[in-house]
Amino acid sequence: MRLIDITNSYPHLVAQQLAHTDTNYIKVYSLGSTTVIYTRAASHDELLFTNDKRNIQDAEIAFALDKLAHVAFADVNVIHGDKLAEVSLATEEF
Repeated sequence: MRLIDITNSYPHLVAQQLAHTDTNYIKVYSLGSTTVIYTRAASHDELLFTNDKRNIQDAEIAFALDKLAHVAFADVNVIHGDKLAEVSLATEEF
């Protein structure tokens, strides 16, 4: 599996997220036929997985978590939906 940065293909999404949410960082990646949207805010990070044709596989989530957030799949709660999945990670405040 490979994550490919495709953020430049989604300028409207990036602009809307930055303008209307508490997000201060956003990246969009392609993981084959799955799109991964990784956002950071002051209090949390989020990964949203979407796929137009099938449900998201746990292996895809585990791979992206390892590469982007350096977190193990076993350490998070995943919210599964029809052809999407979401992971929210609380960030530590010092």
